Amino acid sequence: MSVSVIIPAHNAGSTIAATLASLHGEADAIGEILVVDDSSSDDTAMVALEAALKITPNARVLRASCRDAGGARNLALAEASCPWIYLIDADDLHLPGGLSAMLKKARAGADLVVGGSLRRVDGEDRKVKFSSGLGRDAISNAVMYLKGQVSSIAVGGALFSRRVMGGDRFPTGLAYDEDTLFWVRLISRASMAFVDRPVMIYQVCTQRSDNRFLAKPARHFLAWRRELRCLSDCGIPSAALKAREGIVALKIARVHYAVGDFRNAARFLAVASAAPKSPSDAWRCARYSLKLLARGRGALGKMDLLDA
Repeated sequence: MSVSVIIPAHNAGSTIAATLASLHGEADAIGEILVVDDSSSDDTAMVALEAALKITPNARVLRASCRDAGGARNLALAEASCPWIYLIDADDLHLPGGLSAMLKKARAGADLVVGGSLRRVDGEDRKVKFSSGLGRDAISNAVMYLKGQVSSIAVGGALFSRRVMGGDRFPTGLAYDEDTLFWVRLISRASMAFVDRPVMIYQVCTQRSDNRFLAKPARHFLAWRRELRCLSDCGIPSAALKAREGIVALKIARVHYAVGDFRNAARFLAVASAAPKSPSDAWRCARYSLKLLARGRGALGKMDLLDA
């Protein structure tokens, strides 16, 4: 039993039993389950503990008041005792045999093992995404990941060693993309392996995902960017960090455009347009610029807060 399973949960009483049930077939590999009940007002803790104890007697519910998935994960990461860590969110589902397949690769010498994830968007199954295509050089892998040249790693789609994690933790207080920053730190020094099959179902709610970009957009972007720039201490070149800024700014611009907030769409589009980008993102920037011009919103200057 080699794996600590960590599940952050906030008001997940209606979903977490299914998440844990999906792990039942992996009981031989699971040494402990740590559920972090983060300020829930429902029966998350009771439901989670009952379901977790069916898998292993080494199950605990940790109480937290983070209201932050990264902070909740960090609390459990500090408590984890097994050599391997598996994170999954409280509304996602593990697929049979996925953890065992990743653990087999890990025991063969990898620090970070990534499997495929089936994206379920608003209840509809989409294609399986794989993060394969990375090579042997860790920094090059981290740069490719930041630039979006490989599919993103879903929480629930990877297994990693406590050794390679060291003292790294998830950034806290961010509205989005905190998992990317965590994975990049691991990738920048990890030997990697891949499982060429889906290991989990990643539940995506489009509205909830988009809403992260709408509230206090400048403040949240600047907070995220400060954390992004800290990745330079891993040896990540500034051009890769700038490219990630552009990718995220373009996402924010597209969401604001979709809701008719053309002013913020233009401001973030300017940031995206100034960043290094792939040909496909360059085309998206040009297309949205034309759309804004057509609406008489052609002032695409950067907002002052993003100039630093």
